[in-house]
Amino acid sequence: MNHKYLNKMDITDRVCVITGGGGLLGLKHAEAVTEGGGIPVLLDIVDAGMERNKKILMEEYGEDVRCECIITDITSREKLCEVRDNLIKKYGHVDVLINNAANNPKVEGGSKNLGAIRFTNFPVDMWNQDIAVGLTGAMLCAQVFGEAMEKQGKGIVLNISSDYGLIAPDQRIYRKEGVPEDQQTVKPVSYSVVKHGMIGLTKYLAIYWADKGIRVNTLCPASLSNGQDEEFVAKISNLIPLGRMSDPDEYVCTILYMISDAATYMTGSTVVLDGGRTSW
Repeated sequence: MNHKYLNKMDITDRVCVITGGGGLLGLKHAEAVTEGGGIPVLLDIVDAGMERNKKILMEEYGEDVRCECIITDITSREKLCEVRDNLIKKYGHVDVLINNAANNPKVEGGSKNLGAIRFTNFPVDMWNQDIAVGLTGAMLCAQVFGEAMEKQGKGIVLNISSDYGLIAPDQRIYRKEGVPEDQQTVKPVSYSVVKHGMIGLTKYLAIYWADKGIRVNTLCPASLSNGQDEEFVAKISNLIPLGRMSDPDEYVCTILYMISDAATYMTGSTVVLDGGRTSW
């Protein structure tokens, strides 16, 4: 059978740059690219997570899977230009950029920017670092890899936001009974600002590049299940119409759709996968 429409999901040999490539979502983006036949190029500031994700890809798809792991700093335009030029030299093109990197304050495992820090005392250096990675880094990647896409006359940028790019964090789900107010965990302001900013960046670039063959969209994944404690899972599940957190695997097909020719008329859009939370 000739799959007239399903074949549009084929991204064979397309070079797909994924920032934050060492994280959980970085792996899911890489799986989407690999499923479509593309070449995931993982970027991260440390090597360990990327190598782990590459190993997982090889276990899932075979030893001959094509995946590159590049240590770099996405807040440095100079280093990004070096990555881009090396990719162009090796492959001749860069087709997709997935802006996924962020200093994500996670419930599981602990994070320096998720803790008992009140908004009125939120350190400006932490704010600057979160903005630098999550928003400035995305802008710089769009500049650098977008320049190559402009020359090609085609390309795709997928900016990763969150349900917190549309709504404010419900701080009640982070609270613990019996803990003094000044010791309660707070989701930081910088995360919300970064994720809202990603949607604004998408809309700006989608219009800026509309006549250059470059499509730009936002994906808002939400409530990823990743080993959080039972109390947190119960609290957040009560805020979601589907009544549960998401399995990270539930994003993969949407990612592939958005970075393939199946979505050629989509630009400037925000796709929300949140179990209905922002509709309540």
